Amino acid sequence: MHRSIEDGLSKTPHVTLLFWIIKIAATTLGKTAGDALSMSLNCGYAASSFVLFGIFLALCVAQIRAERYRPFLYWAVVIATTTVGTTIADFADRSLGWGYLGGVAVLASFLAVVLFVWRRTLGTISVARIVDRKAEGFYWLAILASNMLGTALSDYFADGSGLGYDGAALIFISALAIIVALMLATDMSVTLLFWAAFVLTRPLGAALGDLLTKPLDHGGLDLSRFSSSGVLAALILALVLFGTRSGGSPHADARSSV
Repeated sequence: MHRSIEDGLSKTPHVTLLFWIIKIAATTLGKTAGDALSMSLNCGYAASSFVLFGIFLALCVAQIRAERYRPFLYWAVVIATTTVGTTIADFADRSLGWGYLGGVAVLASFLAVVLFVWRRTLGTISVARIVDRKAEGFYWLAILASNMLGTALSDYFADGSGLGYDGAALIFISALAIIVALMLATDMSVTLLFWAAFVLTRPLGAALGDLLTKPLDHGGLDLSRFSSSGVLAALILALVLFGTRSGGSPHADARSSV
């Protein structure tokens, strides 16, 4: 049995402010990198999704087989989920013709099913209890689903509703502020609030990615997808390195579970 399982330590990091900063940066990178492959390099949504899903699977297998929490590997898998989540959601919304609302409905249902089956199988969806391979498999599937859903949400609010990328970003920032207030002022399940925040940080990052790279006449800053991705990757690397040097480690429990 793996030592991490014997010790009862989760293979996920502490959910701190640094965690959320890296998460938002990772989702922004996922948007810019996914668009760079599918649009800038003209690989298309289907081919890009196939390639990126293969990368995600390889990294996910390495993460699940690891005997303990490895921060750089963990965040590499997160970035992979956000990148492939971008191209899969775009493929569903645009190539398959589901539309933004249709994509949101289908992907939200998929995430709900994953969380439901996870809880029915293991009795909890708490991220503080990722201590075996089955739990970790559900964890990464839920993260992948949440990132696909987040991409569709971002596209709907930014493009479908006419709010624009900055308007959409403000909507998601406001929603996240409400979640923080609920966590501080109520006894709501921390686990449910975590997953709500996890879903909403994805469309925030996607909106920020579009804001950086879309043309000026579309409301963006028209920055290069490749240079933006490089800067974001360097930022994430620096933040993860800072976290490891400041004593970041897996957490062993949480205030509440579902």
